[in-house]
Parts: sequence; structure tokens; C-alpha cells
Amino acid sequence: MSKKRRPTLQDVANIVGVTKMTISRYLRDPQQVSSEMQKKISLAVEELGYIPNRAPDLLSNAKSHAIGILVPSLTNQVFSEVIRGIERVTEAAGYQTMFAHYGYSAELEEKRISFLLSYHIDGLILSESHHTPRTLKMIETAGIPVIEMMDVASPAIEQAVGVDNLEASYQMVSAMIAKGYRHIVYLGARLDTRTKLRQQGYEKAMREHGLSCKSMMTEAASSFSLGAELLTRTLAAHPQTDGLFCTNDDLAIGAIFEAQRMGLKIPEQIAVAGFHGHDIGQSMVPKLATVVTPREKIGQVTAQQLIARLAGEAITEAVIDLGVEIRHGESI
Repeated sequence: MSKKRRPTLQDVANIVGVTKMTISRYLRDPQQVSSEMQKKISLAVEELGYIPNRAPDLLSNAKSHAIGILVPSLTNQVFSEVIRGIERVTEAAGYQTMFAHYGYSAELEEKRISFLLSYHIDGLILSESHHTPRTLKMIETAGIPVIEMMDVASPAIEQAVGVDNLEASYQMVSAMIAKGYRHIVYLGARLDTRTKLRQQGYEKAMREHGLSCKSMMTEAASSFSLGAELLTRTLAAHPQTDGLFCTNDDLAIGAIFEAQRMGLKIPEQIAVAGFHGHDIGQSMVPKLATVVTPREKIGQVTAQQLIARLAGEAITEAVIDLGVEIRHGESI
């Protein structure tokens, strides 16, 4: 796949009506030009989707044999497994990987993508389905194949590989309801797109059965201790709670540990279910009920699709849903 011609310093200069040197000074340090000129250049850069070029000029039209990968966290076990799947494919195909994390921030994602694109990467793998307008403009300008992984329920720029987070959550909560639980509360953290989609799946199941929806949400990062804290807050606000559906296994495991410390029997007094299917959840007592997601396979399929497109193959499936397993474990 040939890359589109990228806007140059001269293109920006032509719009503003100044020399390339002025644009270059602005890009190095905006304070080197007047405030009025800063505004004009900023608007031109935004309009063109200009991407700074940190690679040597002689390589600007060559393939880098590098793929840029954006993940929200490099320490989260979910994404470490996804990355392992990606690299198994890219390494065998002779491609290097360039990673950046954005801490679940669309604005930071924009900056990281600008940085990666400045090195003329050949393809881009994203972990979100919602982006800033400038991010979308830069991707359009770069003209390289892009794949969004992890979720397939949201509209994709070009192609999506992952699971339907809304449907998976709906299935798990439906399973809890089928077992007789009626006062189920959703525990969410980070408030990223996937967390909100899982909340929607929870609410869909509850409403279908005429049950009241209650959520305990926080922007804090997930952890076992946060799961314990959210359980305490939930029981204080909703003492009738007999079930918890958590946006991930970390919250679910923390909630179970805290419930056991309180002397609550699981699942007799309170049921707990998580999302992702980490090994620790299957090594505890009781074994955690969870939505098992194919993290490594998501990485592998995403990389395979991207490399096929780099080889000139057309997109045959715009959305690739790899499915989930609803594991009841012993906690519901």
C-alpha cells in the first residue's frame, strides 16, 4: 500500500504566507513567533493534519518496516497478552513494533500518535474506538492502514478486531439473573469506552427482566483494593445488593476478598462476576465467574490483518468478532 503525500513545511508556510524557516521556528518553540502568528500557524497545522518528520528526508517516502501500537497501559495484564500476540506475528513477518501508552486519555493518544507517525511507520494499531478530531485528521493524512482492536461494537475508522463488550456483559448479567439474583450492581473504573459499553450491556439485561439498574463508578485505576472499596460503598448505598458485575477481574477479586473479610458467603449471600478471565481468578476459592476474552488471539489476528493489508490485500472483513466464553465459575 503506497502512502499518501504528507503535508510539508512549505505547505504550511504557503497557507500562512510566511517562510518555511518561520514555521520551523514555531514548531521548535512557539514562543519564537508572535502570538498572532502562533494562532495562524496552529490553524494551518490543524487544517492540513501536518505531522512533524523526525526521520531523515531520504527515508520520508520509504517503508520503515515498523508498526505503531497504542495501548492505554503497558503494565495492564490484558494488554501485555495482546502485545505478545501482536509480536508473535510481526516478528515473523520482519516488522519492528513501536509502542506508546496513553493512560486512557484521548488527548494523550493524539500526542502519541503524532509522535509515532513522525517516524513514518507503515501501519497503526489502536486500542480505542473514540479519538480526537485531530487524531482522525492525522490518520487520514498519513494514509496508512489502521486497525482498532479490543471492541467491535463501536464504529471503526477502517477495521476492528476484538469482542462485543456490550453483548458479552449482557450475557453474563443474564446468567446471573437466571440464577436468581435480582439486586445486581455494576462496578466500573476508568470510565473508558469499554467500561461504558459493559455498563450498557448490564443495563440491557436488567431492564429486560424489569430490574432496577444501579452502578458504582469511579475514574480511578482498577485494583484489588479499589474493588474492596467499591463493595463497601455499594453495600452502604444499596444494602439489598445480592450480586456484583464488575468491569474487570481486578475489581471482582478485590470485592470477593473484602466480602470474605466481612464474613459474607459467596455466592450464597452475594454473587460476583468479572471480565477477562485472568488466571488468578481461576486459582482462588471460590473460582471467579468471568467473561473470558481471547486477548492473545486479538493481538495475533490484528497483526495478521494489518500485515496482509501492507502486502496489498484488500479488507475482506471490516469487523472481526472473536467471541467470548461465559464462565460461571463458583462465584455466581
